[in-house]
Amino acid sequence: MSDPAKPKLGFVGLGNMGGPMTRNLVTAGYEVTGFDINRPLLLQRAQEIGFHAAEGLADAARRSDIVITMLPNGKIVREAALGANGIADGLAKGSVLIDMSSSGATGTAALGKELAKRGITLVDAPVSGGVTGAVAGTLAIMIGADDPAAIERAMPILSAMGKKLFVAGSLGAGHAAKSINNYLGATNLVAVAEGLIAGTKFGLDPATLLAIINASTGASGTSQGLYPNQVLNRKFGAGFALALMAKDVGLAAELAQDIGMDAPQIALTAKRWARARDALPGNPDFTEIVKLLEADYGVELKPRKA
Repeated sequence: MSDPAKPKLGFVGLGNMGGPMTRNLVTAGYEVTGFDINRPLLLQRAQEIGFHAAEGLADAARRSDIVITMLPNGKIVREAALGANGIADGLAKGSVLIDMSSSGATGTAALGKELAKRGITLVDAPVSGGVTGAVAGTLAIMIGADDPAAIERAMPILSAMGKKLFVAGSLGAGHAAKSINNYLGATNLVAVAEGLIAGTKFGLDPATLLAIINASTGASGTSQGLYPNQVLNRKFGAGFALALMAKDVGLAAELAQDIGMDAPQIALTAKRWARARDALPGNPDFTEIVKLLEADYGVELKPRKA
């Protein structure tokens, strides 16, 4: 049952992440109005979770004090916010829009200025933790805003969806932090693959080499987690799409370009992930970039049988 003392929420984007995030908000006692362009999905989620299904973006906003977006990219967020019959058309002055999508930092700052002209405050709050974290309500959330009062309003809501909340800085800082974090994770995944492939081509058992790395200075969360649990056992099912990782690394490259930074490593990493996105069929898990590297070098990281 919703708590009338809590603000009414709108949630736009009810996919693999948005669906469970909305469920956690309803469980926490918030009255939620949901919207998704996929009408059958919207109605299914509404029935399963117990929220009101909006007729459109403006309808969801009119029923809400605060609207949350969880959409594929910043361009779509901008269109949802400022387009005809969009979120800004339904939100009252003094309302807050929280963008939890993976959007570009500079684009977010620009969107915030346009929304401010309408009396709407934008907060960016992208997440890390994947579908597992969304379901469990344990997401890491990186928050950016120019208005401390808006952050204060957002905090209890974000706490219903995540357990590690970081106020990163001004508007766009959350999106900047998210893209930089994912760039580093993406770089490490490729670096470990190249190291293991080089060792395997030399004649080392990749499992033995990985054990040496993980007991030494080359160890990382990627080498200790993803490689034994997803790569060497050939599962390749970490639960995060390769296309999304390529997008996030691309956002990091755009950020470097926007601030006038010559960052060749970021640029190279973005190109490699874009190539993997275009080369691998279907909707591969991000760990499957290792398969492309194996094909490039003619080596499969298959441990030798004991």
